[in-house]
Amino acid sequence: MKKVLSLLLLSSLIIGCKTAATQSSETKETSSTTNSQEDDMAIYFKATGNEPFWAITIGQEKTVFTSLIEGKEKLTFSSVDPIKAMDANVKMYKLSNSTATATVTIQQLDCQDSMSGVISPYKVSVEIKNNSELESKKLDGCGKYNTDYRLHDIWVLEELNGFKVFITDFQKELPRIEINSSENRFMGFGGCNAISGSIFYEKDVLRFSKVASTMMACGPGNKEDQFTKALQSTTTYSIGDNRLTLSNPSGKLLVFRKVD
Repeated sequence: MKKVLSLLLLSSLIIGCKTAATQSSETKETSSTTNSQEDDMAIYFKATGNEPFWAITIGQEKTVFTSLIEGKEKLTFSSVDPIKAMDANVKMYKLSNSTATATVTIQQLDCQDSMSGVISPYKVSVEIKNNSELESKKLDGCGKYNTDYRLHDIWVLEELNGFKVFITDFQKELPRIEINSSENRFMGFGGCNAISGSIFYEKDVLRFSKVASTMMACGPGNKEDQFTKALQSTTTYSIGDNRLTLSNPSGKLLVFRKVD
C-alpha cells in the first residue's frame, strides 16, 4: 500500500512539473510574440537596396542604416520629422550624428527590386557620408511601411458620425470590418451589402480605398451609405480600450469595438 501511495505521489509531482514547464514555455512564447510585435510597431518603415547591399529602418526613436560598405556597416541616427513635398507624396529625412550625415528620400512610386523582382510601393534614395569624407555615397532601393499589427482584427460598428448606432439603423446586423494588416486589405458587412477593399497605411495615416460592395437593394432608412462614405473619408485612426476610432480633420467619424 505504501508503495502504491509513493508511486501516486511521484506521478503527481512529475505531472505538476510538466504542467508548470509547459505553462512557462507558453508564457515565454507569448512574451516573445508580443515583444516582436512591439518592435515592428517601433519600426514603421523599411527599405533595402543592392550592389552594394544596404538597408535602412526608420522608427519612432531611431533610424538605423546598415550596409556592406566599408566604414558604413552600421550607422545609427536619432529619428527626425520629415520634410514633406507640397505637391506629391515625397518625404525627406535629414539625419546626422557625431560621425556621419544622411539624407533619405521616400517617394510613393512603384519600385522593383533589382535582384528579386519584388514590387514595393515606395522608391527610396539615400545619400550618406562619414564626416571625414568630402562626397556622399548615393544609393537607390525600394521600401514599404509596416502596417500597425493592432489593426489586424474584426471590428463591429458602435458609433457613426458622433451617434451610437443600433441594429434598427441597418438591414440585418451592425456593420463590421475585418482588416488584414499583412495584406493591406479589408472585408466585411456595410449594414446591407458585403463590402471589401484596400487600406493605404503610412505612419499616422490610414485610408480605406477601392471600396466595392454587392448590389442588394437596401430598405428605407438604412444607413449603409453614411457608413461607407465615412469609411472612405477616413485619414487617421487611434486604438485603445478595444476600440478603433477613425477620424479625419473634420473630426471623429466611426468607432468600432473589437470582437475577437
